[in-house]
Amino acid sequence: MNWTALDWKTLDRLREGFLSGSAAKGPYWKSRDDLAHYDATYAERIGWKWDAVLRELKLRGWAPRVRSVLDWGCGSGIASRRTIAAFGPEAFDELRVWDHSPLAMEFAAEAAGKQFPALRVGSATAGFLGGDEPIGLLVISHVLTELPAAALAGLRKLIARAEAVIWVEPGTHAVARQLQQIREESLATHRVVAPCTHASACGLLAPERERDWCHFFAAPPSEIFADPNWVKFGQRAGIDLRSLPYAFLVLDRSAAPAADGLSHIIGRPEQCKVYASFLNCDASGTAELRVHKRDNPALYKALDRAKGPLVYRWQREGDRVSDGTPLG
Repeated sequence: MNWTALDWKTLDRLREGFLSGSAAKGPYWKSRDDLAHYDATYAERIGWKWDAVLRELKLRGWAPRVRSVLDWGCGSGIASRRTIAAFGPEAFDELRVWDHSPLAMEFAAEAAGKQFPALRVGSATAGFLGGDEPIGLLVISHVLTELPAAALAGLRKLIARAEAVIWVEPGTHAVARQLQQIREESLATHRVVAPCTHASACGLLAPERERDWCHFFAAPPSEIFADPNWVKFGQRAGIDLRSLPYAFLVLDRSAAPAADGLSHIIGRPEQCKVYASFLNCDASGTAELRVHKRDNPALYKALDRAKGPLVYRWQREGDRVSDGTPLG
């Protein structure tokens, strides 16, 4: 799919479905062309969020130790394709895709087969989804806003069967807090790899943190801002291409990489003339921290320009940070 072949009316219709909530009422793909137009634009933006998550996982020394992938709620299949490409297609033998739309499953399987010709690709059967066979890596992307309660209950059962899970969602308050709650429920069967740097209860679910939510910002490729096609897409879709908020959760049934001393900045730092402030999460809980410009001008400046992942080892006294080393 190239920009000259895009059907802007199709993109407008899809966008309207996303905004109105009609996408949650059933499959909204009318043709394979719908999926192709979506995959080249909206799905590509989702892919940039996946790139940010996968980069953080690699910096934190984690990789799935299984050779099969299930992409549940696959859409055009962008999540599984990004995941397999990041860890290397040689690391996997099989990809199964599932979506409530048969068209989406067909498109996702074909796209993955073209990109990874040595990979065994097919649709997940009802028997597999409803059975008890172990699942290797379960990949989930942008589904919570569309899931009825019964489907979410079924998804929880799949998580319990999975060796590992990578889950990426929009970084809205409601969706992120729902994902935080799923994290708590999953502690009975899995260890948390990310975004958390600890295995304790989620500090953002404390009553006094009700207004906060676990979200981050991905950086889109810099070249898109000089690309007239992406500029036109952003204007027509009413999207700020600079802003890619996301929430994510990575689980592993095996031990997670050691994260001793690591902290994660939630959201992004706020800069003022004399200090940078941010919500910090680590093994001790969540807290508002500050880096004063006069204490560490270089760190103050770096926080303003950091593109993530915002994972650090701090030197601090109380809420005042004197120095910090970024992950990677």
